[in-house]
Order: sequence, then C-alpha cells, then structure tokens
Amino acid sequence: MTVKEKLYNLCLNAIDNRLLTVKATMNEIQESLLSETKSSAGDKHETGRAMLQLEREKAGNQLAEIIKIKTNLSKIDITNQSKIIKPGSVVYTNKANYFISISAGELEVDNIKFYAISPNTPIGLLLVSKTVGDTVVFRDTKFVISEVF
Repeated sequence: MTVKEKLYNLCLNAIDNRLLTVKATMNEIQESLLSETKSSAGDKHETGRAMLQLEREKAGNQLAEIIKIKTNLSKIDITNQSKIIKPGSVVYTNKANYFISISAGELEVDNIKFYAISPNTPIGLLLVSKTVGDTVVFRDTKFVISEVF
C-alpha cells in the first residue's frame, strides 16, 4: 500500500469515527427526549426538552457536515500522480508534509508525520497549483516544496 493510500485510509477512518460519535450522540439525545416525562415542575420540563431539541439540531448539523466532508473525500482520485498540487496530492516541504484532502489533523505513516488539510484551508489555498521547487510563505514561515505525488 502506498503512502497516499495509507493517508487516504487514515482520513476515511477519522471521518468514520466522527460519524459514529455524532450518531451515538443523536441516539442519546433521542432516548433522553423519549424518556423525558412531565413532572410537577412543568417549566423545568419544557426547558429541558427545549435544550435537548437544540442539542439534537446541533448534532444534525454536525452530521450533515460530516457527510459533506466524506463525500468530498470520496471524490479525491488518489491514483493520479500529478506534479501540480491538487486534492489528493501528497506534498513534502522543508517544514512539514501535507496530504491535500480533508481537515483530519496530524497523521503518521511509516514514522513520517503528515497534516491532512483541506484545499480550502489557508495553507491549502497557498499550496494548491504549486509544484516542486516553489516557495510558499505562511505566517512568516517559508516553505519550499521538495516533492509532490
């Protein structure tokens, strides 16, 4: 398995874990709503239900965002070996290494650290369309691109 395939699978696992967490949260909220019984403190009961409804809505928004991110990840062609940085590229620089895909944080493959970043992040926007030898300045730090695949 290539470095790119390993990074892609780590991103997929990260997004799947987030999906499971949000679904579990939604199930807990649903159970809480169903088990909530009317007590003598009616206003307190209604406030509790309203809070649970807000939490459910928030979890629903998170779920929609995760599904969107997973869809974006599935559109990435990791078989492409372009020398120009685009989604799916693995980028080595003199400061850090990147996998242009989704924002999944720091990943490690074969004892090498990579940062999975979205092409829409500030550093992603600077890297996209660049190639080996190009220099990028981000937050007063100069990055020289040494390898792209």
